[in-house]
Amino acid sequence: MTRTAIVIGAGFGGLALAIRLQSAGVATTIVEARDKAGGRGYHWQRQGFTFDAGPTVITDPPCLQELWALSGQDMAADVTLDPVMPFYRLNWPDGTNFDYSNDEAALNAEIAKLNPADVAGYEKFLTYSKGVYEEGYVKLGSAAFLDFASMIKAAPALMKYQAWRSVYSIVSSYVQDERLRQALSFHTLLVGGNPMNTSSIYALIHTIEKEGGVWFARGGTNKLVAGMVALFERLGGTLRLADPVIKIETQGDRVTAVQTASGWRGEADMIASNGDMMHNYAALLSDHPRGKKAAKSLARKRWSPSLFVVHFGVKGEYPDIAHHSILFGPRYKGLLDDIYKNGVVPEDFSLYLHHPTATDKAMAPEGYSTFYVLAPVAHLGKAKVDWDGAFGQQFADAILDEVEARVLPGLKANLATSFHYTPADFGRDLSAHLGSAFSLEPVLWQSAWFRAHNRDDVISNLYFVGAGTHPGAGIPGVVGSAKATAKLMLEDAI
Repeated sequence: MTRTAIVIGAGFGGLALAIRLQSAGVATTIVEARDKAGGRGYHWQRQGFTFDAGPTVITDPPCLQELWALSGQDMAADVTLDPVMPFYRLNWPDGTNFDYSNDEAALNAEIAKLNPADVAGYEKFLTYSKGVYEEGYVKLGSAAFLDFASMIKAAPALMKYQAWRSVYSIVSSYVQDERLRQALSFHTLLVGGNPMNTSSIYALIHTIEKEGGVWFARGGTNKLVAGMVALFERLGGTLRLADPVIKIETQGDRVTAVQTASGWRGEADMIASNGDMMHNYAALLSDHPRGKKAAKSLARKRWSPSLFVVHFGVKGEYPDIAHHSILFGPRYKGLLDDIYKNGVVPEDFSLYLHHPTATDKAMAPEGYSTFYVLAPVAHLGKAKVDWDGAFGQQFADAILDEVEARVLPGLKANLATSFHYTPADFGRDLSAHLGSAFSLEPVLWQSAWFRAHNRDDVISNLYFVGAGTHPGAGIPGVVGSAKATAKLMLEDAI
């Protein structure tokens, strides 16, 4: 096979797709707008600290190992994965802590501390989660839904597991303690979904973590990105950095080439984009009728929220602070309503605190620690906030105050460096529509066939990969998307 392909964007989805194509003999070039690969897995190095932009939770390592195995190589030669235990430490304002892991005895003890009667309910929930994992992830996680018939085939499984219900609703049918309901439903927030609205199918995340564990790439998520780049280039692939694609050229209903900001033009038999779906159609295909029509349709869809992230380095080491912490606020549903529906920037928070030096001290200078803390916030279409102005700094300060009060006394006094990343930055750096951090919101009517298709319906040699396609955001999601898209491209090439 001597076909050629161009992949727009070097995020996890783009890298995974390019590796699959190059492994199969398709001469592949990745064109990336930013100065480093990674997409949402970008990173910064400042004052001896390494700050990963995210994602920071690595699950289902076999989906990554498979990328190396395609060419008879071993992922361990490029990337070291270290286990994280507990997976998360959950904390509530009343001081309750809950260590969440796949150690069955320890987890049952944690559940019993909240409500002994919920231990049996959790077992029933786990059975449910395993069922949707088999149907929704193992069977369909890397399938391409190109027509409605494929959705009809999946319908019996969706009906069996009551996919029209929310994750929170399903969890609540098994356990009674409100804190445990939050503990078993918050995962959808990690892929942009509101636990109150996201399909119960996403309860499969619990089994992905339980079966495969939670991992950290030694040196940071950026080292996983670097390993994927090294593999791709060893295979003969070409990575072009710091040169945004500004146009996808077409001839009739086929794509022929891409143009970049530097004036470079690349021709290819097939083109795939890991970029934001709205940007793909509204900007890169603006001269084609398909671009205008698809952009109009996307504008009517629901987009996931954004994130406000504070990266900070602090003097001292904090062995008692877990690698991953979830700091729940005083409200759950009300806070989610503010973020997803009302467009209100709340004064209370639910926060995710990432502490990579808990696992790898090399992420900070000796005697210091690296952290980031993120708060989900409404996207730019809902919350009209001047994130670049004084409000952004005030919000960052308020978040650090909350972290200091809850888990890190003396934070402000020992702060060595800090900076924040806002919804406006997601829009600027990633061309993310409305500054969304996760693309289309993962509700049932925007899942599978109702999500962006892996191959365009009109332009036959244009393909898509990443969070906007099935199955959605998160590393396993976009790597599964790459598997589905690669299969289509290779079949079409033959």
